[in-house]
Amino acid sequence: MNLEKTTVKIGLERPVKLLHVTDTHIALADERDDERKRALANRLGDPDKEKYLWEQIAYAHEHCDLMVHTGDLIDFVSVPNVEMARQILKDEHIFYIAGNHDYSQYVGEAWEDSAYRMNSYMQMGYGLGVPMFFNARTVGGVNIVGIDNSYYRFEDWQIWRLKKEAEKGLPIVLAFHDPLFEESLYKDHMRRLPGHCTYLVGCDEEHLLPYDEFRAVQQRPDEPTLRMIEYIKSEPLIKVILTGHLHFGFVSNLTDSLVQIVTGGGYAGDAREVTLL
Repeated sequence: MNLEKTTVKIGLERPVKLLHVTDTHIALADERDDERKRALANRLGDPDKEKYLWEQIAYAHEHCDLMVHTGDLIDFVSVPNVEMARQILKDEHIFYIAGNHDYSQYVGEAWEDSAYRMNSYMQMGYGLGVPMFFNARTVGGVNIVGIDNSYYRFEDWQIWRLKKEAEKGLPIVLAFHDPLFEESLYKDHMRRLPGHCTYLVGCDEEHLLPYDEFRAVQQRPDEPTLRMIEYIKSEPLIKVILTGHLHFGFVSNLTDSLVQIVTGGGYAGDAREVTLL
């Protein structure tokens, strides 16, 4: 396991430690799946992914108050992937919110939207056994709130739910899969992949210009998404955002009092211990 450590001061009476893990991308299939999914598993499967995940879970149990997984636990929907994910997420020491691959049928084979997501959700047997669209838990006086933004957008009902969580008056750590746009993160990603796209939520038209048409349409924010971002940045109780999706680590400030933490791919053994003070 490749462990990074980050400390954020949010005004707690005692420290709270979270192990942030994301993008495990478990890729299993068997005779209960079709030939195409078995081929995906042969191409993408790697026993190190599961080995690293068990190491991360063991570390979280020994050293942290909670493990927070921000999606892409599985790489695509298959019978053994769903079975393994359900077994892992029975662990009450793990807090999870979905990423785009957790709904993917064949990895990028179709336009993914809310209807696609619900079809996969139903195929799984109503998800992975835990809340996938919105999740919340209090740990050590901190409200951990997970929101599914796996297709680069938020929905109005999620804004309403987040405001209800804020009414509890506790400091909030948000957890979701796709990072919010921030200038230094955008530039760093473009440096890594020149002329590509950054997979960030909330890019304005100027920053979408380098994208191809498909990616620009996919990632252009709608009105509910812009309203959610505005609320997140304006709510003083929201202190930290934990996110992934990019497969590399990055820490930056969205506002003077709001830190966004991107953690690298769990499939490669990356994890981050976040100490809240």
